[in-house]
Amino acid sequence: MKAPQPENETDRLAALYALDILDSEPEQDFDDIVALASNVCGTPMSLVTLLDTDRQWFKARVGVEQSGTDRDVSFCSHAILGRDLMVVPDATKDQRFADNPLVTGPMGIRFYAGAPLVTTDGFALGTLCVVDDEPRRLDIEQLQALRALARQVTSQMEMRRHAVALANTTARLQELERRKDELAGLLGGDLRAPLRLISAYVEKLGTTGRHDADMAELVARATSGHIRGFLDLLHHLSQMAEAGFGAESLHMRQIDLTRITRQAVEAVRPIAATKQIWILNQAGGPALPIIADPVRLEQVLTHLLFAAVKYTPSGGRVRVGTDIESGPAVRLDDMDMPDGMRPELFPHLYYGAIANPATVPGPDRGLAVAKKILDAHHATVALSDRPGDGTSLHVVFPSADRNPAAMLDALIAA
Repeated sequence: MKAPQPENETDRLAALYALDILDSEPEQDFDDIVALASNVCGTPMSLVTLLDTDRQWFKARVGVEQSGTDRDVSFCSHAILGRDLMVVPDATKDQRFADNPLVTGPMGIRFYAGAPLVTTDGFALGTLCVVDDEPRRLDIEQLQALRALARQVTSQMEMRRHAVALANTTARLQELERRKDELAGLLGGDLRAPLRLISAYVEKLGTTGRHDADMAELVARATSGHIRGFLDLLHHLSQMAEAGFGAESLHMRQIDLTRITRQAVEAVRPIAATKQIWILNQAGGPALPIIADPVRLEQVLTHLLFAAVKYTPSGGRVRVGTDIESGPAVRLDDMDMPDGMRPELFPHLYYGAIANPATVPGPDRGLAVAKKILDAHHATVALSDRPGDGTSLHVVFPSADRNPAAMLDALIAA
């Protein structure tokens, strides 16, 4: 049975294309997620799918050779019609899929569970799904982990797109600074005298109401001799007006760092539970006001926590807390294990986000993107690693001014 199109299909496709991810190269961050989903759910196949106009494309895959299928036969085209998991315990007994070629053909799909990849704007772009050629069911813990991993996929895609937008904004601000320098040169150079002359003429005309022929002639000569400069002045002013922040910039407002951190912890906890990793949440103190984009910052903190879980052996411990240091701060401790085993987070944080935050695809591109967004928040990042203690990551933010608008102006001007 072919799935009907979502009611918002046109806008959904526009949101998908805006991410510029279709037909992109494989990325380790997404490959890690499908590998973890397959392991958690005990299925031989797992996919990150994105639904284009007439095809289903796989951004990441485990246990599947092809890079996509026709949309008409995809299970995921049905899954995106809802906002929660779609689970098919036995496809041969489901009238939507019993005669589907993916069921009756060589793939022989029997079990499917797909979590929609829903953006912050509410568009379901595809799914994170697990697939088996045997009927099965998932327990509550597995279902919760699949939902949490799907949110990680969406966050990864949105953070990457936002990092590109931030880079474009930075380029526009650099152009703005250049225009300001050129404008200062114009106003401080040859145009200063003609502008004063024009001002004096207009002022006299407005005061007396009488036309001064001699001064008018001087103004005409000055304007004629510097017409090129005046045109450049108008051009620079219009360029400066266009070089400000665009719609894709950070949406900064005063938020509570403690609350955002707690939300990030709860988003990752179901994934940690599948690896028997204990997350000790010490972000329960007083409110810590900062100026930030709540959506992007929660995505960044969630990704950092997910990285800690991903690179920590089963049975490990991760501690998260908020406090006041030189400013409101988040501290993440990936702790050594009692038997001497050490987490692997430090080299990934150091080489992925601190030493070489590359913009090209790589094994830790998500960490590099997270660092760029933290930089845009004017946050200070410190990283340490000590045998016996483990890896510690400190992220310190500027304190929020009592007047949020003034603080925002300061962040933009910095």
